[in-house]
Amino acid sequence: MQIKQSGVTVWFTGLSGAGKTTICRAVEKELRAQGCKIEVLDGDVVRENLTKGLSFSKADRDENIRRIGFVADLLTRNGVIVLVSAISPYSEIRDEVRHKIGDFIEVYVNAPLNVCEKRDVKGLYKKARGGEIKNFTGIDDPYEPPVNPEVECRTDREDLQESVNKVMNALNKYIVLPQLLSVNNNHSNIAV
Repeated sequence: MQIKQSGVTVWFTGLSGAGKTTICRAVEKELRAQGCKIEVLDGDVVRENLTKGLSFSKADRDENIRRIGFVADLLTRNGVIVLVSAISPYSEIRDEVRHKIGDFIEVYVNAPLNVCEKRDVKGLYKKARGGEIKNFTGIDDPYEPPVNPEVECRTDREDLQESVNKVMNALNKYIVLPQLLSVNNNHSNIAV
């Protein structure tokens, strides 16, 4: 059997602790269960591997997002559903990446700053408030929320499954999820 699938990038953006990775991983699980070809580009993992030498200045943050966008674009053009989970605090660079990729769904994972601080398992907000971390998004560096995201998940008001359902509904409207094709005597028949 061969899977025919369109590529798209689903870009999860929001403050640290808003729930981007949690929703992204849950969507990944659902898509894998459907037999989709997917890749996850998590901002923390990318920073350790692809963009290790970059700082947290605005210029380096923009470069980080450009590099993530470049990889996402390559995968999307090759029929992969790409799930990107990255704070990506600046709207201009998000719009630039959206324009380059084209097949793009923006998911704003929205939670108030005080909720994100309560969820702060890594202690980053505490360090930022204490002056140990400079240029921390939401504290002493801005986060520019998307103006017209395709999906907004309010993780302070909805449970995980509600957020996942919103993303899956957007995906189902945007692309046809995989159709299993059987190849028999050089003829393809859609198996339903």
